[in-house]
Parts: sequence; C-alpha cells; structure tokens
Amino acid sequence: MSALAQAFDSGNGKTLHDENCVRCHNASIYTRPDREIKNYPLLRKRVAQCEVMAELMWFDEEVDAVTVYLNNAFYHFNTKK
Repeated sequence: MSALAQAFDSGNGKTLHDENCVRCHNASIYTRPDREIKNYPLLRKRVAQCEVMAELMWFDEEVDAVTVYLNNAFYHFNTKK
C-alpha cells in the first residue's frame, strides 16, 4: 500500500461505506469464513468493482479510503512490503 493510501482517514472510508455499501450487503460478508478476499490488492479491486456496479462515481481516493477502512475494521491484511 502506498504512503498516500496509508494517509487516508478511514473515518471518511467508514462514512462512504455506511452511506453506500450497506445497501447491498452487511458486515457479515467481511467476516464469513469462506470469504473470497485473501489480500489487500484483491480487497481494493473488489471495492473498485462494487463502486462501478453501484454507479457511485467515486474518485480513486474514495475507493482507497473505503479499502483502508475495510482493511482496518475487518481484514487486517499486512500492507507493509
């Protein structure tokens, strides 16, 4: 994850998530044992796909903020290389 992505306020990501993503699913999708997302790049890719499918028209920074929020809240992937 880039230094820029690390700088995002995950609070903004939570707000964006709560205002948009819960229309389609709840937090159980992130915590289920058989979840498909196995690493940070896949998580960001999925957030970007959902953004397109939901026709949200987010900037990359907003996709990054939601990705950071989800990682911090649910996934806990190591983003340091």
